[in-house]
Amino acid sequence: MAGMNYNIPTVLSADELIEKTFHRAAKISKTGSDALDTKKKTILAKITASGDIVVTTLGGYVKKFPRMEKEDDFLPELIDLIIGIDQYKKSLGALNWASNRVEKLKNESLREVRRTKDPKILNSIKSSFYGRLSSYINQISKDLLFLQDAKNKFRNLPAVDPQVPTLVVAGFPNVGKSKLVTVLSTAAPQIAPYPFTTKGIVVGHIEDDWRKFQIIDTPGLLDRSFEDRNDIEKQAVLALRYLTDIMLFILDPSETCGYSMEKQTELLASIRNSFEGVPIIVAESKTDLMRTDSGNLHFSAETGDGMDELRVLLIGNLREIFRKNAAEAEIPQEGSEEEE
Repeated sequence: MAGMNYNIPTVLSADELIEKTFHRAAKISKTGSDALDTKKKTILAKITASGDIVVTTLGGYVKKFPRMEKEDDFLPELIDLIIGIDQYKKSLGALNWASNRVEKLKNESLREVRRTKDPKILNSIKSSFYGRLSSYINQISKDLLFLQDAKNKFRNLPAVDPQVPTLVVAGFPNVGKSKLVTVLSTAAPQIAPYPFTTKGIVVGHIEDDWRKFQIIDTPGLLDRSFEDRNDIEKQAVLALRYLTDIMLFILDPSETCGYSMEKQTELLASIRNSFEGVPIIVAESKTDLMRTDSGNLHFSAETGDGMDELRVLLIGNLREIFRKNAAEAEIPQEGSEEEE
């Protein structure tokens, strides 16, 4: 499954950027009214071209990398885990600084060239410009390497869309989560690499007329108590917290999952604490093996028992999230007259 769809260009190293810049500038020659005019026009064109290449390239990197709009969100948490958000912001800032410096240097050098009539001084201005241009690029060499590595890591981020209403499924292993995600999904769920666990994140989609929802199972994360996780996993849970609009917590009263109901309700309590403010729907699976009179929703993904009721409840909740998001964004809701 493809990673998050960011169209980030390949980030050149400092040496590659300098070579690209000077290689293009070396090809430039202009014709003037006399030898001095020819030299002046050629140097003006070389300085303009090389300065513009660097400014455009660095500016393009800054523009194409994802913006961190707010700290308390899924993407910043994810980036912090995988890349390190402080260094990420610092490196983008360094590229912005270098781009501004090069633009200023270019304009100053062009002014000097236009004022000068001495061929030796013209050569000196060009050499000085090239030297300072290289210096600015070399000062951000570590930032360019960091962002090249970050670009590669972005490519491997799980392909989830934080803008799409998302249902996250939780519960101990073997309670029936993966089967449920498969049954609820419109197409076969896909496994995306997950940066904080050896297992993949299972991403399914629910098509609902013209709307689309995500349903996610996260093996290795929401299947044990928060206290049992290491620091990286705890931060991963925090990232998930920002992604989760609704949670479905599955209990297996038959205990064929290998965990007692006491342990399962303890995990539910732990997850309630970690996901404070997130609506949690509790449902009991495997009604083909055992059914209780707990008052919870009951279903069997194997036989289909209770699946219609569960689907209606989940889609109703996801539609409500969609409406709320659309209202906040002031997006006209196409097809809303087709609501049931």
